[in-house]
Formats: sequence, C-alpha cells, structure tokens
Amino acid sequence: MGRKRLITDSYPVVKKREGLAGHNKGELAPELGEEPQPPSEEEVALELLRQFDLAWRYGPCTGITRMQRWHRAEQMGLEPPPEVHQVLKTHLGDPRFQLSLWHLYPL
Repeated sequence: MGRKRLITDSYPVVKKREGLAGHNKGELAPELGEEPQPPSEEEVALELLRQFDLAWRYGPCTGITRMQRWHRAEQMGLEPPPEVHQVLKTHLGDPRFQLSLWHLYPL
C-alpha cells in the first residue's frame, strides 16, 4: 500500500510572485487622479502613542494610563520620548490619547 492521500494532493502547488515594490497589502490604492492625503496631526500623534505602547523598554502599559507609564519610565531613568509627554499634556481629557492600546482588553 502507498502513502495515504491528502486532500491537498488534488490541487497543484502554486508559488506566489513577490509583491510589487512599494505595495502594501493592507492599503487601498488611491483613486485615479486623486493624490494621497497626508496623515493629520492627530493621526500622527496617535501613531506616536501606539509606538510608545508597543515599546517594552518603558515597562508594561496595562492597567495604567500613558501619562502614568511615561512618568514611571522617567523616574526609573529609562528616558521616555519627550514628544510623547508633550502630546499627552496637550490632550489631557481625551481617552483616545490617555489610555493605552490594551485598555479595552480584559486581563
């Protein structure tokens, strides 16, 4: 008796071509004649804060606000980015800026 047949034996092996240079899979192509819009200041600031959340060198970010995490990192001599502190100070009442990426996920 030969080897057991698998369902994948019925389909040919197809190797995918490398993507086009500069093409990101998750982004939609702009409409013809439309210039891509630069990100707004708010989007740039939120991306900076997301990167801060993902940087483990400043300690864990669950259960505390970004401002608390920034101050803790500063007290420990970890030199958190001053740009993050500036963004947090300018958006004190906005939870999108103050709460970390993980605040919606239960621990």
